[in-house]
Amino acid sequence: MSAIRRKFGEDYQVVNTNRSMTFSAPVKRKRQRFVEKNGRCNVQHGNLGGETSRYISDLFTTLVDLKWRWNLLIFILTYTVAWLVMASMWWVIAYIRGDLSHGGHDSSYTPCVANVYNFPSAFLFFIETEATIGYGYRYITEKCPEGIILFLFQSLLGSIVDAFLIGCMFIKMSQPKKRAETLMFSQDAVISQRDGKLCLMFRVGNLRNSHMVSAQIRCKLIKSRQTPEGEFLPLDQCELDVGFGTGADQLFLVSPLTICHEINTKSPFFDLSQRSLMNEQFEIVVILEGIVETTGMTCQARTSYTEDEVLWGHRFLPVMSLEEGFFRVDYSQFHNTFEVPTPPYSVKEQEEKSSLTSPNPLPVAPTPSSPLLGNGSRGVRRERLLSADNADYTEDQASRLPSKLQRMSSTKEEHLWRALKTGPALPGDKASSTGDLPLSIQRLRSSSITAVRQGQPEEQVQLLSFDGDAEESDVEKHRLPAAIAAPSPPPVQIALVGGRPEGNLPPKLRRMNADR
Repeated sequence: MSAIRRKFGEDYQVVNTNRSMTFSAPVKRKRQRFVEKNGRCNVQHGNLGGETSRYISDLFTTLVDLKWRWNLLIFILTYTVAWLVMASMWWVIAYIRGDLSHGGHDSSYTPCVANVYNFPSAFLFFIETEATIGYGYRYITEKCPEGIILFLFQSLLGSIVDAFLIGCMFIKMSQPKKRAETLMFSQDAVISQRDGKLCLMFRVGNLRNSHMVSAQIRCKLIKSRQTPEGEFLPLDQCELDVGFGTGADQLFLVSPLTICHEINTKSPFFDLSQRSLMNEQFEIVVILEGIVETTGMTCQARTSYTEDEVLWGHRFLPVMSLEEGFFRVDYSQFHNTFEVPTPPYSVKEQEEKSSLTSPNPLPVAPTPSSPLLGNGSRGVRRERLLSADNADYTEDQASRLPSKLQRMSSTKEEHLWRALKTGPALPGDKASSTGDLPLSIQRLRSSSITAVRQGQPEEQVQLLSFDGDAEESDVEKHRLPAAIAAPSPPPVQIALVGGRPEGNLPPKLRRMNADR
């Protein structure tokens, strides 16, 4: 236990799922299963009516499907009845020919079968002939044609009975059903996260060293449901994807493997949560098929998991360990699980929650083009400004930051405000404080720059965002209110990147500028 805690952490607890152990929890009433844990299908066929004759038409398969006690009884009875019937026929021939009245069989009399005086001697003759023992004391003579015909019939019938019964016994003994006894399934299935996805998992193992060739696994969900039209479907079967598209259902079963079913939008467990699992009623049937390496016959092993055998938030303990020169499998930990942190919500709820909490991109409000500033610019540029609502949304998002990041952000803002407050006074020798301005003007003040031209009063000009690959740039001029800003300053020309000097303009454009 200490080694496991060191390997997986103190938060994990090993859970022993061995059914032989007793727990203090109340025992849940056993529910009727469709497939037993040993793979036997719990289905009985009744009221066949006249369809029973179909079993007789396929007599060989019927005998093979019978239980061993009935097979042995049929085997013994068939040989016993055949021996008695054939011995009686030899006795009848001896009786009709009068061989029984001649007890000593003198030298002048030739019987049908020598040394047959009664029924026991006729029975011994048949056994010696059928088993080809050939003691030499009892034998058929050439004076008995009916005995010769009966002898031929006996040989043919004996061969048919031997082939039929011995063939049935051989097929039944060589059936790979017992091979399935050495294929193990975990007693419980688990639901936990793997690679960031919620998965249903169970474990399979092979106890023999001989491999299962072309092993393939399939899963069926057995659950009653009602269609939108009102039709009730009892024990409706639904396929569970265990890697059919990726080839993960093809197993190389030389060591225990964990089979994984990813719960996604196509899974029938898409809306299954830890709480709803307690109220669900379903059964998962697992079918493992493969070819037995030693006999070449197809083997199928089955088991099932009901809803109370599915553990939420558990994971299987590892059973593989590296030894000197080989890998060791510890089957004592095959059925054990340990708890892991797992969200109790369904995949559907998690997707809805993530879609609600995902950050939305900030909206962009287009504004009309502004007149060009400067003589060297052409065309019209598009601009984008963030509205006041978007700024409020940004502040909202900033309030959700951790306290450390909020302190760092507030420190930067304080330095920025201090620099603005201690900046040069506005025209008219009127000192202004940004703290006295409205909130929208404060945002405008924080994003503005000072454009100073020699010999003219300074004013606040905000440069709007523009694309660098266009030929001309637009600059929108924002002025402070009249109470703060200087009255009607002359326009300011700012040379932007991409603008031409006036001396480089064509003569026609220079004349147009002069007229303006």
